[in-house]
Amino acid sequence: MGPLVFERPLVMGVLNVTPDSFSDGGRYLDPDAAIAQAQRLIDKGADIIDVGGESTRPGAEPVDVDEELRRVLPVVAALRGIGVPLSIDTRHAAVMRATLDRGAAIINDVSALTADPESLAVAAASGAPVILMHARGDPSTMQESPVYEDVVAEVHAYLEQRIQACIGAGIDAARLIVDPGIGFGKTLEHNLTLLRNLHRFHDLGCPVLLGVSRKSFLGRLSGGAPAHGRLPGSLAAALAAIHQGVHILRVHDVAETRQALAVWQAIFPGTTTESP
Repeated sequence: MGPLVFERPLVMGVLNVTPDSFSDGGRYLDPDAAIAQAQRLIDKGADIIDVGGESTRPGAEPVDVDEELRRVLPVVAALRGIGVPLSIDTRHAAVMRATLDRGAAIINDVSALTADPESLAVAAASGAPVILMHARGDPSTMQESPVYEDVVAEVHAYLEQRIQACIGAGIDAARLIVDPGIGFGKTLEHNLTLLRNLHRFHDLGCPVLLGVSRKSFLGRLSGGAPAHGRLPGSLAAALAAIHQGVHILRVHDVAETRQALAVWQAIFPGTTTESP
């Protein structure tokens, strides 16, 4: 597929084919359950389905590539042609390659193509859009006392460096999307600072994706609400992002997010995403 079109903010529905993801781990590990959930997300208005077979929640341990493939390949193959693009959420080149061959159309890598030395080449050869996310450390250690002198400047500089590395590897800049990585090696205050300054990432020249849905810092701001009770906080953060021109929202609650966006756009008609 070619670059995504951003006439309005896009909603990416999360599909965790894992036993241990922080919000819905285990619910969709069975391929039939995952396929049915993907169809529900589409029926509720998802523009993209993001399929992941390895949890990247804080403290998660790495998953063997063969196990990750066993989880995601049947789901991706079954969803081919379902009507919306499929994104593969993975850090592993072998998983990227195999799922792209079976119908995935977008690469979403929390390591920004750094975890696997073959990922840049696979992404370049695929022609697929690539989501580059900022993370400090790997999931098993990333929340161990993260420190920044200027979190916005440092995340911005990292993403700029990864964009240049991708261009150098032969990936068209028009296919790149950036994600500041809320919750990936950041404290509560780091997350809030990034959310206040999402507009500063537009000068990278790429669409901006935000993944904030149900994350733990929302619980800390709301009296300890569990993951399934963080919808209001998720929507508040999503609308703050849309106000700053974010292009893609990665969410668990698709219908609720689409409703919030519809109301927002009715109040502010003509408001569109920032041109990348």
